[in-house]
Amino acid sequence: MPATPHTALKRSLNLTLVAFYGIGTILGAGIYVLIGKVAGFAGMFTPVAFLLAAGLAVFSALAYAELAARFPKCAGEAVYVHEAFGSRRISQLVGLAIIAIGVVSSATLVHGVIGYLQVFYPLPEVLTIITLVVALALIAAWGVNESVIIAGLMTLASMVGLCLVIWATGPHLATLPQRWPELLPAAQGGIWLGILLGAFVAFYAYIGFEDIVNLAEETRMPERTMPRAIVIALLVTTGFYLVVAVAVVLTLPAAELAASHAPLARVYTEQTGHPAVVLGLIGVVSVLNGALIQIIKGSRVLYGMSRQGWLPDGLNRLSPRRRTPMRAVAVVGGLILAFALALPLLSLAMLTSIITLALFSLINFALLRVKHVQGPRADGLDLPGWVPWCGGLLSGGFLLYQLLFGLRLGL
Repeated sequence: MPATPHTALKRSLNLTLVAFYGIGTILGAGIYVLIGKVAGFAGMFTPVAFLLAAGLAVFSALAYAELAARFPKCAGEAVYVHEAFGSRRISQLVGLAIIAIGVVSSATLVHGVIGYLQVFYPLPEVLTIITLVVALALIAAWGVNESVIIAGLMTLASMVGLCLVIWATGPHLATLPQRWPELLPAAQGGIWLGILLGAFVAFYAYIGFEDIVNLAEETRMPERTMPRAIVIALLVTTGFYLVVAVAVVLTLPAAELAASHAPLARVYTEQTGHPAVVLGLIGVVSVLNGALIQIIKGSRVLYGMSRQGWLPDGLNRLSPRRRTPMRAVAVVGGLILAFALALPLLSLAMLTSIITLALFSLINFALLRVKHVQGPRADGLDLPGWVPWCGGLLSGGFLLYQLLFGLRLGL
């Protein structure tokens, strides 16, 4: 269906806003909540687990960057698969998988914020979850510029919070030249089992760069902006993750990190002797930022699939005044609420990673197919074929490893 003034999204985002959007959705619960869970598996080798997760993510991030430049449309992955394989059914399944990732990921983040709220007051969990999801859905329905600016401000707060943790752990970071051998794992199989399981959980912390592509129709010059924003977001977040991971494992025992529902707040309090009020607030803002971005993403995918005729027509209706897909926002918000009330944090994070790894593998092979059919690009990003091959095989292999070993351990 051709776009009209009532169905066309507002194209107003620049590189800075899109990059901050990506950084915000990658940060959030990945570092503020799940670093303790990663430490529970990987122990002192938590930085190695994050590094492995980054290596896994980078190939798929580059594949997304090229596909976003080739096909700058909403419902990005569904469009990419349709361009590659020409199958409406596969595209529908991929689109639904994207929505499932956004829904389950947001439910994970809403759960994650509870631990940081406990820093201030023991609120009733069910009522808190309902209030948070409704508030985030209202912000997402407000307008794309307003939503992304709010997300950008939340992202700045998240980065300030991580800098506070790095500052508080400065004395322990100063011992790194003497203690770095403690962070290097031996070649023992048992050690690497824990590291790989930790890397699987840490991989959730990198989920988010793919969300950027669903803003393509609201971005200026998306063919150039999308790839740059993806690369910037991945580089910035990886730097923060590695420094913070080193800092916390040098500061507190892994068992204490794993037992805490607000691990970074615990580290800050232990080191400064002061209540982590500011960091607790930042943790709340950071985690909610990730959830807000997932709602924006999921609603844009629903909108894009409906406009393509792959879902009911009503989901592509926009608010005449705000030009946001309000019906799609309401559907995504309702699904997030259901999952947040039904499943615990770690189960939600692991489910998100499983679906995402399967999708990343398919997207990498879709790029290979597109490059074979359409040939190299005359200008812009054009990756060598080995990049999507590595991305597809690594994502598929890591998923298989988790299904064989992680589920055996009851994860």
